[in-house]
Amino acid sequence: MKRLSFFLLLLAGHRLTVGSLPAAEPLQICGDQPALPAPEWIRHEAIYEVNVRQYSAAGTFAAVEADLPRLRALGVGVLWFMPIHPIGEKNRKGPLGSPYAVRDYYGVNPEFGTAADFRRLVDAAHVQGFRIILDWVGNHTAWDNPLVEQHPDYYVRNAEGHFVPPIGFDWTDVIQLDFSNHAVCDYEAAAMTHWIRQFGVDGFRCDFASGVPTVFWNEVSARLRAVRPDVFLLAEAEVPQHELHAFHASYSFTMMHVFNDVAAGKSPVSRIDDELSRDGVLFPAGAACIRYTTNHDENSWQGTVFERLGGGVEPFAVLTFMLDGIPLIYDGQEAGLDRRLAFFEHDPIAWRPNPLAAFYRTLCELKRTQPALRTGSGMRRVPTTVNDSVYAVMRESAGRRVVAFCNLTAKEAVVEAAEPALRGHWRDVFTGELVNWNAPVSFTLPAWKYRVLVMAD
Repeated sequence: MKRLSFFLLLLAGHRLTVGSLPAAEPLQICGDQPALPAPEWIRHEAIYEVNVRQYSAAGTFAAVEADLPRLRALGVGVLWFMPIHPIGEKNRKGPLGSPYAVRDYYGVNPEFGTAADFRRLVDAAHVQGFRIILDWVGNHTAWDNPLVEQHPDYYVRNAEGHFVPPIGFDWTDVIQLDFSNHAVCDYEAAAMTHWIRQFGVDGFRCDFASGVPTVFWNEVSARLRAVRPDVFLLAEAEVPQHELHAFHASYSFTMMHVFNDVAAGKSPVSRIDDELSRDGVLFPAGAACIRYTTNHDENSWQGTVFERLGGGVEPFAVLTFMLDGIPLIYDGQEAGLDRRLAFFEHDPIAWRPNPLAAFYRTLCELKRTQPALRTGSGMRRVPTTVNDSVYAVMRESAGRRVVAFCNLTAKEAVVEAAEPALRGHWRDVFTGELVNWNAPVSFTLPAWKYRVLVMAD
């Protein structure tokens, strides 16, 4: 019955052509339905994206393994590895190609090391308390993936019978898989299960998840959770129905763009509330999303955080931890990465001491130790007299509170707030200052500055 329902939903029995590719799924309003609950282990953690190619001069698994103690000290708990598989050579882009052009779903890119090297890295990471998630490219493969010869029926063809890249992109180094063929679902579920069983990975970040039908992901997710109930699945998409039965978290593309626009003065601070309200209507109750200011795509193609956020790099980063969700750090952010990394060649990060390392350590410690910052805990904006420049947000759980005031403009602001929940003893997590507030509260917040406070014992 699963196969029959799958085919009925996906034009059963017909090979897709360019002219019959299904349109993008419309976003469903899911706010009145419960989300697929995320594993408990992700709710107090920050995700750290590892670009193995650019992580070190060596560009290897071994180099990342050697740096695990530093990452543990930074306080991140989940390491997301960009695709680790062999990269296609046919129609390759640049000298090394894109890691998202997968030539072998079961293999390991020899530039990074061997399968044994990766297994050692995963084992060492687990010993140090990390969880590992792999980037999974489910929508397309490299032109020279063996599946092209072994199972040509896995792919979309045009009217002339030729394989085609995904429509609407310049992804000429890959070809589109055909999701009307249920064997594609069987193959991918088996391959993903392989990495869980043989290497002990804890989850997957699924690339371009919006290009793949939700019913496909629903079935893959069910199979993976049958193998490992606490597996974590993250969709690189902003599709509400994904979080009903398939994924535990989604991207927050729109919020990241809102951050950019607010920092540039193109949008008012209130756009943040607008986006939160939109998500509350569209996404299932209890849905999670990742919060971020950059990642590999943004850094390489749209600019560094310094280019896009200017003086707002730190206050917007504070919001990625304070807004309900799962914070994401791209490798190099803690070193003040201030250049765009090349995507198709080896371009190592220049690791150097930077105050942002201590900044992110503080935020990660806060996320890990404060019940109020657990993903899914209560969140609300605190009204102030300067709502047009300062975003103040309070999180609360079990009577414990964390509050942040972020000046998202280049002008000094005098903050006044009469919120009763501000009364009491607080500690500034960045300065250690102890304050005793009685509402109304009043203080000055310089341009692009922030205060984050926890209830003092």
